[in-house]
Amino acid sequence: MSAPTDQQLIDFVVREARLIDQHRFEEWLDLFTEDAYYWMPLEWGQTDPKLVASLMYEDKLLLKIRVERLKGNRTFSQKPKSRCHHVLQTPQVDRRDEAANEYVTWTPMHYVETRYDDQQLYAAWATHTLVMQDGALKIKLKRVDLVNSEAAFGNIQLFM
Repeated sequence: MSAPTDQQLIDFVVREARLIDQHRFEEWLDLFTEDAYYWMPLEWGQTDPKLVASLMYEDKLLLKIRVERLKGNRTFSQKPKSRCHHVLQTPQVDRRDEAANEYVTWTPMHYVETRYDDQQLYAAWATHTLVMQDGALKIKLKRVDLVNSEAAFGNIQLFM
């Protein structure tokens, strides 16, 4: 199994955002390992998702449940459905550890989520910890640090 190139890591992060923007959530879920986590810390510089409250800390099962809710016909809070748009700066490869099969990228971004006349803009940094699994890149951890994480937020319906 060969290590991914930097360009493959960058392309993976860009594709992941596109899948979310296009509501291709089942394909998006397939990008995660079975033991993966999606983490959105509450505090600046937070290092522990379990001992300190987080905005989100979801394993793959919880992500699947959220995707099912978003698809559901009885999810009245999603009629009409929320839409989103990622504006990414070029992802940077922060760490490559072929021996441990771990690759870390960092991506500054703006994220817009909208439903009806309500539009929310968030500035954030996404850190992806990626691994090669069965010949494909997979997400082991996606961490999204909001610039103003301590602010009062409404409901974030989709995924950044």
